[in-house]
Amino acid sequence: MLCGLFDDTSGSMDLSNKAVLNLPFKRIVLIVLRPTISATTTIAAAPETIWAILTNAAGYPDWDPGIDRVEGRIAPGEKITAFTKLRPGQAFPVKVTEFVPGRKMTWTGGLPLGLFKGERTFTLTPQSNGATEFTLREEYTGPLFAIFGRSVPDLTSAFEQFAAGLKRRAESAG
Repeated sequence: MLCGLFDDTSGSMDLSNKAVLNLPFKRIVLIVLRPTISATTTIAAAPETIWAILTNAAGYPDWDPGIDRVEGRIAPGEKITAFTKLRPGQAFPVKVTEFVPGRKMTWTGGLPLGLFKGERTFTLTPQSNGATEFTLREEYTGPLFAIFGRSVPDLTSAFEQFAAGLKRRAESAG
């Protein structure tokens, strides 16, 4: 977890989800930047069924309510570009840096030299009852995280919607 201190003498800063220290001469706001976001759900489907959905770039708009489109081929070492509804018109280019069929995939993007990096990991864990635990996790790192981290919106709701959409799609496919 990364923290930042900001002088808010004017008293105009939005204080939702922030800690405030009011001193007689100054108001200090502590902003806690969370470098990791995740969502987990149990899906009544085999990992192979879920994997086929996750690796079908063209199909994302059919089940992920937060995506406009994904361009490219989701495969080891490939570059893909996601276009989201959260930031219309903005491209998010990533590279598939880890690819273990039916188990785990990681998309990595960010600035050159690792100055600011985001890694989105999709993990499928088979359960003894035939279901699969799915986890979507994104972690931000790099020396410029303190600067760029503040511009990353809270993606918790988007991650939960992604997991719910994937669950509906996979369970209806079986």
